[in-house]
Amino acid sequence: MRGPGEETVAWRFFIRDVVPFAAMFAVECTTVGSNTLYKAASLKGLSFYVFVFYSYVVSTLLLLPLSLIFGRSRRLPSPKSPLFFKIFVLGLIGFMSQLASCKGIEYSSPTLSSAISNLTPAFTFTLAVMFRMEQIVLRSSATRAKIIGAILSISGALVVVL
Repeated sequence: MRGPGEETVAWRFFIRDVVPFAAMFAVECTTVGSNTLYKAASLKGLSFYVFVFYSYVVSTLLLLPLSLIFGRSRRLPSPKSPLFFKIFVLGLIGFMSQLASCKGIEYSSPTLSSAISNLTPAFTFTLAVMFRMEQIVLRSSATRAKIIGAILSISGALVVVL
């Protein structure tokens, strides 16, 4: 039998290590599934505008009840706050990127789209180096790991696509 201390350690391990991995796995499966669904729907004649609209409706229907259930009981910011403008701009950027992604899938394959979406960390690191937000210290093992990771992820995406 376990003692009470062992259960809390196991629970902390589960929350710290297992839940983020499961969430990452679920997001990747959802992304690949969405790309594949869109390719199948576009081959049957569905417009990408309609697909993006449907995906936003489904997301709203899933996330709105969750926000009401798990939402905090804090007061909302005033309507004059620039927060709402920032939320609007972020939503607009997300909407435009999803439209561009769907249009790209029309011309290529869902495999290419999934492989490119996994390159975000490599592109982020490359842009951070170019804009001098990241220092390259070749003696540092962290820097070497980032460089090797970026090279491996880009070459892996190329292998998957070809």
